[in-house]
Amino acid sequence: MGEYVELPGVKTWYEAEGAGDPLLLLHGGLCTNETWGAQRADLAARYRLFLPERRGHGHTPDVEGPLSYRDMADDTVTFIESVVGGPAHLVGWSDGGIVALLVAIARPDLVRKVVAMGANFLPGPESSAAPALLDHMSADAPEMAAFRGMYEAASPDGADHWPVVVNKVADMIRTQPTISTDDLARISAPTLVLVGDDDLTTLEHTIALYRAIPHSELAVVPGTSHALPMEKPEQVNRLILDFLTNDPVPTMFPLRRATGAAAGSGQA
Repeated sequence: MGEYVELPGVKTWYEAEGAGDPLLLLHGGLCTNETWGAQRADLAARYRLFLPERRGHGHTPDVEGPLSYRDMADDTVTFIESVVGGPAHLVGWSDGGIVALLVAIARPDLVRKVVAMGANFLPGPESSAAPALLDHMSADAPEMAAFRGMYEAASPDGADHWPVVVNKVADMIRTQPTISTDDLARISAPTLVLVGDDDLTTLEHTIALYRAIPHSELAVVPGTSHALPMEKPEQVNRLILDFLTNDPVPTMFPLRRATGAAAGSGQA
């Protein structure tokens, strides 16, 4: 069961479970906490999970005006401060991954480690493997049926508000985010960039994201699409847990991670 917390500008619904260090699960665009079903048990066995639903998503009502990733990141910062009460791991999928990156840039003091799955740092037309899909993103499209079902089952705004939210999210994806590589370079938290090998976000864009973040690791899950946490949950969960619970291993021939004398000697 979940509950609401009054944050500045938005009454936010969240769920919590498990025990241990705090970990936020940040869902994808037009999704709800329902999409984390295959991750919750494994992660809650090791961590105290917090699952906030962002403005206009799930049980959290929409707000006046357009949606923006930066506003959602600000909401997340306030949520961490007021509900979690200290630094947390951030695991974000799709739009949730974008929010996690923005929080890590703005408030490094609140972030332990980051897992960004299927995330992009430039707008959809510049980062998507199929930008034409944005032209068909409408409330009544058959491809949107599953998203519409989740929305109608949870939203306090009612089913009639669905087209409004779809249009807002579509506008956001077309024009946002606009995160510079200089800003990505400011991320100090260890970061796992995770992607499906047939993801909506191109592999080239994902590699650029990985290269821009100093303390990052890259994992490409074979045989998966943008829905990798649902398609291969056991493999995705193992990657997440290994990254969050373990320190990096020394590598024998570091190149990207080599510094100083190590760069010349080939030692970690």
